[in-house]
Amino acid sequence: MSAGRTGEVVVSLRDVRKSFGDVEVLRGVSFDVRRGEVVCVIGPSGSGKSTLIRCVNGLAKVNGGSITVMGREVNDPRLDVLALRRSVGMVFQQYNLFPHRTALQNVMMAQVTVLKRPKAEAERVARALIAKVKLEGKEDAYPGELSGGQQQRVAIARSLAMNPEVMLFDEVTAALDPETVKEVLNTIRQLAADGMTCILVTHEMGFAREVADHIYFTDRGVIVEHGPPASFFAEASDPRTREFLGQIL
Repeated sequence: MSAGRTGEVVVSLRDVRKSFGDVEVLRGVSFDVRRGEVVCVIGPSGSGKSTLIRCVNGLAKVNGGSITVMGREVNDPRLDVLALRRSVGMVFQQYNLFPHRTALQNVMMAQVTVLKRPKAEAERVARALIAKVKLEGKEDAYPGELSGGQQQRVAIARSLAMNPEVMLFDEVTAALDPETVKEVLNTIRQLAADGMTCILVTHEMGFAREVADHIYFTDRGVIVEHGPPASFFAEASDPRTREFLGQIL
């Protein structure tokens, strides 16, 4: 579980609704995330998990309800979306690295183009973050020369380079083999231990049990059940939760 948690709410969702055409994907989702907290969102495929966190950083617009991040309303048309995404980092299932840029260049690029950092400073930050995700010696490697787990750790370093206050992870281990899953989860585990506020969509139940402060189970666009890991896994009361856990544990 994370260290450095405070009572300050940094992400707040209230009655969030989202539809794609006639399909209502989120049907009134509400919860808070406090600074330094690690929240895991779990549930069956198609339950709205990924849409939920895409709404948090404005990649998907909600149809109803409210999302605030550090006091800023995500759906305010006057919102500076780039400022929001600087403070809310997101790592996807696909690594989305630039294939013709080295690991170092991938971690430097947004620092220079978005944050306007001098190249020397951006390189110093990038090298430190590549070391943080335990990829020393891979600075000059291109994505095609890296394993999936290594590419995902470069993607995490790239997000961290923007100095986010919140990190979102969308099924970041789904495409990885078991050995590289471990590498990526260790990196996220260290971020949590350092006090980073994290929201993770994950199917890694052992990891959720170990690292999360709070777990939310979603099904058909609603939160069915939630709680701290100890009670969530041992005392799940809703039949849908018990069925889901019975299938994957």
